[in-house]
Amino acid sequence: MATPNQFPDDFRCPISLEIMSDPVILSSGHTFDRSSIQRWLDSGHRTCPITKLPISDPVFLIPNHALRSLISNYTLVSFPKPLSYPDPQSLIQTLIASSSSPLDSKLNTLDQLSKLSKRDSAIRRKLIESGAVSAVLNCVNSDDDSAGGLQEKALHLLLNLSLDDDNKVGLVAEGVVGKVVAALRGGAGDSRAVAATVLTSLAVVEVNKATIGAYPDAILGLISLLWGGNVRERKEAATALYTLCSFPDNRVRVVENRAVPILIQNANSGLERAVEVLGLLARCKEGRQEMMKFGGLIDVLIKILKNGSSRAVQYALLTVNLLCSYSERMCVVAVREGFFEICVGLLEDDNEKVRRHANSLIKVLQGKRLSL
Repeated sequence: MATPNQFPDDFRCPISLEIMSDPVILSSGHTFDRSSIQRWLDSGHRTCPITKLPISDPVFLIPNHALRSLISNYTLVSFPKPLSYPDPQSLIQTLIASSSSPLDSKLNTLDQLSKLSKRDSAIRRKLIESGAVSAVLNCVNSDDDSAGGLQEKALHLLLNLSLDDDNKVGLVAEGVVGKVVAALRGGAGDSRAVAATVLTSLAVVEVNKATIGAYPDAILGLISLLWGGNVRERKEAATALYTLCSFPDNRVRVVENRAVPILIQNANSGLERAVEVLGLLARCKEGRQEMMKFGGLIDVLIKILKNGSSRAVQYALLTVNLLCSYSERMCVVAVREGFFEICVGLLEDDNEKVRRHANSLIKVLQGKRLSL
């Protein structure tokens, strides 16, 4: 009988590398397991994980019935009987009663709960209804966690539970944000990056954007991570800020917490998601006023227009467009620095959105250029 390692590679999700249970097709034409690509999207990504090219908006996940049938028929013949896991309720009870349990026991329980919740929405719902959230939150800030492993595993479980939109509002109501923000600012290991990802997932629901943005230290914690974190932490922090800043009030909060110079520095260092956040902040007056204080911004945006991805170029163009529409002085600077010529060149770009943004900026700059 065949083992899982002998299964065709096409049966495996390119993200999780596990046999797909619910294969879906992305607009790029590539197939992923639904839970894996949904997590990718919930984290704020809008590119194909394989091609790195932008995907359609809104995102459509088309069931790959043919591949699912092939996997099903193959597994009926060859796949060994799946491993059985303990009943979720018994694991929850173990976790709840684990205040005096050894750390290894707590880690093992969280591991098994994460495996159960990773793919099955029914199990995720059962975990929430059974009171798992309170028990998991106790582990997020547990004193019995000198290495951060317990906290990180608890945050991963919270991330799994937040995959369903129906759960996101309820998780916030149960006090998840406060615990996650605390981990965001003082977590060990990979906990800070995972905490930022949890906030991104929760903020996908519109009402949560306002709640998280108004929570003390949530935005400041993300900005601090963007300032002093490692590469992964800065990327996850920028993604969370981008998701939150689709809510207008949060843009002002981000600006007031002095994020603009930190975002410019990160954009200059190659973190393209920082450019996207700047594009959103430029939609508010406070953001535009703050950006105009930094002369280095123009050089960073030129660098992105010449070397960035299509998505980064779109947001760089959007940022310049909004600044020039707001300020005649910025318009003069942009013309002097060659933005008009750069935009003319981008009219031949393969990406339709890049062409559209470039054309829009040309119209703003054209009158000023002719008058100089």
